[in-house]
Amino acid sequence: MIVEWARPDLDHRFVLLWRHGWELENKKHPSYEGRTSLSLGKLTNGDVSLKLSEVKLSDEGKYRCFIPSLDIESIVELVVGAASSPVLNVTKSSSGVVLECESKGWYPEPELFWLDAEGKLLSAGAPETVRGPDGLYTVSSRVTVEKSHSNSFTCRVQQLSINQSRDTHIHVPGQRGFTDVIWV
Repeated sequence: MIVEWARPDLDHRFVLLWRHGWELENKKHPSYEGRTSLSLGKLTNGDVSLKLSEVKLSDEGKYRCFIPSLDIESIVELVVGAASSPVLNVTKSSSGVVLECESKGWYPEPELFWLDAEGKLLSAGAPETVRGPDGLYTVSSRVTVEKSHSNSFTCRVQQLSINQSRDTHIHVPGQRGFTDVIWV
């Protein structure tokens, strides 16, 4: 049996080449060395799923599986995503409390927004987004909450194309001093 997994956009196209019970490493694109495999147990039942470990942003794209003896071809698209929980910082100001939210390690680029206790959007400036040398995004924002606001706030960071959302909640007790902060 021969199973070919390839990326049509790569010069040296094979991601994995399986021939007669052996993986041919010398036919593989160098960026996939040591990161691909087929499950031998599942292979006997006709499952030729590619297992890719240590996934990188550059792995995103279309993959072609071809079984020459059956003349069967299938195309799958790998979407790579990364997400992390936001971290909040709190400082006092003359008009209330300044909440700062930062979330590192996202891909693709996420969006960030603030919600009050009822789930309504708070008015805040546009978030700042920076892409690091690793290709991952860091997003941050700050909002000043006045003493007239409700006491509970949420920083939400989401990326809908990879179906990921992360929330961090904070409760600022007492309308007078905003002195004690409770993390939820």
